[in-house]
Amino acid sequence: MVFSEYLLHFAWQFRLYEGLVQRCAGGEELRILSPGLPNQHAGPDFSAAKIGVSGLVWVGDVEIHIRSSDWLLHGHQHDPAYDTVILHVVYEHDLDIYRNDGTLLPVLVLKDLLSAEFLSRYEQMILSIDAFPCAAHFGNVPSFIVSHFLSGLMVERLEMKADQLLEKVALMKGDWDEAFYQLLAKSFGFKVNEVPFELLAGVLPQKMLLKHLGFPLQIEALVFGQAGFLSGTFKDPYPLSLQKEYRYLKKKYALGPIDVSTWKFLRMRPQNFPTRRLAQFCGFIMQSRALFSRFLEIDNVQECVQLLSGIPVQPYWVHHYHFQKETKKSSVKFGLPAVYHLLINVVCVQLYAYGKHMGQPFLMERALSFLEQMPPEKNAVTRLYEECGMVVARASDSQGLLQLNKFYCRQKKCLNCGIGVKILNK
Repeated sequence: MVFSEYLLHFAWQFRLYEGLVQRCAGGEELRILSPGLPNQHAGPDFSAAKIGVSGLVWVGDVEIHIRSSDWLLHGHQHDPAYDTVILHVVYEHDLDIYRNDGTLLPVLVLKDLLSAEFLSRYEQMILSIDAFPCAAHFGNVPSFIVSHFLSGLMVERLEMKADQLLEKVALMKGDWDEAFYQLLAKSFGFKVNEVPFELLAGVLPQKMLLKHLGFPLQIEALVFGQAGFLSGTFKDPYPLSLQKEYRYLKKKYALGPIDVSTWKFLRMRPQNFPTRRLAQFCGFIMQSRALFSRFLEIDNVQECVQLLSGIPVQPYWVHHYHFQKETKKSSVKFGLPAVYHLLINVVCVQLYAYGKHMGQPFLMERALSFLEQMPPEKNAVTRLYEECGMVVARASDSQGLLQLNKFYCRQKKCLNCGIGVKILNK
């Protein structure tokens, strides 16, 4: 049997042992009136537990171990915080433990009290090689429980991203526009090229670009030059003009580009090549001076969609997917999936973080509302759960699923998962 100490925590908290009246290892009658509250800090595992031992009612702490001897292994005999423990809950009893006042600590042994069905179900989930641990049991979980848990995970994910952004804003001494710009750049990488886009934003601050608004060629020269794409030999007039402009600006600002080899092209469709994404990024920068402030003013998700869908792109990219690599005419318009990607990962995160920081809950609510109104992301993770019967109807669902997959399913944290708890607690 494969299990952790936390499984015993779970069994104790949810009373998954058989019977309300037990016997301690020493033979005393034990009544479990309340398991107490899980302790998230240092000290015994549960506090404010209430038990009856041989007719006497005790209120205090409970400590849980795989074996009784773990008490000594963990050094609890030297910690006064454990003098308040009224019950030692273990899987196996291999050693009598005495408190510092010399009294014998009552012990409840769970080994023969946990149902075989519960242990078997847990082992199946932990050892599962399915797409996610509870895939075989998922269909038995009521949809309202899944929906409720995913809603919480969506907020958890947004909180996590907002806190990361607030740390970045603090490092930038409160410059929200620069933080928005850097988050936007990272999201333009669409996972595969997140890192080079992030590096690009680091060597090309928004303030430098803003000096050249109204001069598209200079914006494009700075972006493609700092991205490392203007060091070659060109014949086409457009890249030649970019190269000439960049050489001047590079010398003027003492710039250093990132390594062009950082960009990834392999196994990508030409319309998603980083060169095209950079062209779209240029269009976005040229479209608005106060990017962040503009999105703060919009309270309608469709207006955000229209703003992002109308990004102007240099006509050269209609017939090219790379410098001097011509292709048949294709659209360079920002597609709806890409628009929603930026709204989910940039606009909603920034709104939520700013609202949280400034004490403006209506902005946080707007971010949540936007996620409820947008269609779900379609990716390998969402498909895994859809194949097992999960209904993914909105972006809030897909965001919750991404959080579930990364921080619960992949880490086999079934005992921390609302869905896993329901399956195990049948």
